[in-house]
Amino acid sequence: MDATSMTDGFHVMVDALKLNGIDTIYGVAGIPITDLARLAQAEGIRYIGFRHEQNAGNAAAIAGFLKQKPGVCLTVSGPGFLNGLVALANATTNCFPMILISGSSDRAIIDLQQGDYEELDQLAAAKPFAKAAYRINRPQDIGIGLARAIHAAVSGRPGGVYLDITAATLGAVLDVETAQKSLIKPVDPAPRQIPAPDSIARAVELLSRAERPLIVLGKGAAYAQADEQIRMLVEQTGIPFLPMSMAKGMLDDNHSQSASAARSYVLGNADVVLLIGARLNWLLSHGKGPVWSESTQYVQIDIDPTEIDSNRSIAAPIVGDIKSSVDALLAAMKPGSVKPSAAWVEDIGTRKQKNMDRMAERLRANPDPMNFSSALGAVREILTKRPDVYVVNEGANALDFARNIIDMKLPRHRLDSGTWGIMGIGMGYAIAAAIETGKPVVAIEGDSAFGFSGMEIETICRYRLPVTIVILNNGGIYRGDTTGGEPSPTGFVPNARYDKLIEAFGGRGYHCTDAESLAQAVQEGLSSGLPTLINAVIDPTAGTESGHIQSLNPKSALQK
Repeated sequence: MDATSMTDGFHVMVDALKLNGIDTIYGVAGIPITDLARLAQAEGIRYIGFRHEQNAGNAAAIAGFLKQKPGVCLTVSGPGFLNGLVALANATTNCFPMILISGSSDRAIIDLQQGDYEELDQLAAAKPFAKAAYRINRPQDIGIGLARAIHAAVSGRPGGVYLDITAATLGAVLDVETAQKSLIKPVDPAPRQIPAPDSIARAVELLSRAERPLIVLGKGAAYAQADEQIRMLVEQTGIPFLPMSMAKGMLDDNHSQSASAARSYVLGNADVVLLIGARLNWLLSHGKGPVWSESTQYVQIDIDPTEIDSNRSIAAPIVGDIKSSVDALLAAMKPGSVKPSAAWVEDIGTRKQKNMDRMAERLRANPDPMNFSSALGAVREILTKRPDVYVVNEGANALDFARNIIDMKLPRHRLDSGTWGIMGIGMGYAIAAAIETGKPVVAIEGDSAFGFSGMEIETICRYRLPVTIVILNNGGIYRGDTTGGEPSPTGFVPNARYDKLIEAFGGRGYHCTDAESLAQAVQEGLSSGLPTLINAVIDPTAGTESGHIQSLNPKSALQK
């Protein structure tokens, strides 16, 4: 057999990726996957090279959320794999479809612990943090290995999948005919899961008896892309809805039925709650008091039956995919059979208006120096006119204030710390949002959160991405030091000039100390379509520890 009829693992992997519509890879090159990245790029797959594997993994994860197909992250072996593992775990926790592909060392040496280069049993390390994990030991198994990873990543509850491929497998030679026959393109890798008719009937009956119903939309609802079905359900029933942070924009935040501005009231007083792609985890106080009423009954739509009854008894579980389940609810409801009481709607409206008036008053204030509200009010002014912009948001106070102040009009345009509340997602998410959508991105960052992935501003500049970064700089974690002396555990260098960092890589930097200049800088950054970083200096005393979730940070018993 002549050399022209032979191929190797590198080429088979690229062919398998292309067959399955993988057009972008996020990663960090090095031993043993550098040639794989080069070949993928030469064959038309876009390769986005990062400075740290965790950020590349976060980019792949949010790409999966935006596109409903696995985002792919490529890393080296050993420590590079471990860096990517944090992002893989985050993807699994958040139900984002992602595949982490890592090169690995010689199995024979690893298994005898003989000390290979970057020796690590990566498959064993990945299993506790991934939805599924596989190792490919032969080039003829690359096709089926990738197919299994795709199935696992997108079917049922999506998640992160680890695919281990040894250096020997990548370099191994096989004939072209065998290689081509080994390739697989999964048919319907995320099949519909139709809910049982009796579960739909039970849910409709419970909702029809409700006087104070509420719909809670989670990021699972946003991922499902059942936007029109959910809009019909909300508007036909008239039920108030409460979007979780990454579900904001599924319906306009200014929609008349939005209960966001009366969140505490509706959670504490609803008699029946329909959960759509939302889990009763810490973000919803586990469905328990004092936030929730003990008499509240729940209808829960979830594709995973093990989620039901995880914190509270679910009176009407619906196990199925969200689109099919909402379609079934709409078909089963007779016109007018589900309708909130007039008193419930009126009470929500009264409390919404009161809270909105308070918010408007805070946003009208113009303190010197700026605080979180005045700075974000300036950003809000610009973003209100640009609903197409994707908003990435992370931090403690930066996250909490922005979630309440920045309104969203379009689905899947707000990307934030999610279920884990993890810091460091900012630049990875911003890069992937720009790459996958071609739209402008504004990343609203706490100065602490930015530090986790800040070096990726070089990546943003290298690829000339339309990303505008706003750093709310109060000089520390939660707040800055104001007394001098030895830095506190939460203090940073005061008066840091983050804007100078991006200038080193050819980007545009702004230093803003007032709301007017901040609004102008955001406008100019968006209009330019070029990498921009705005150092928004705010009061170092602004902010509270842990933002709005101070109760999760226990105090010393001796602290007074």
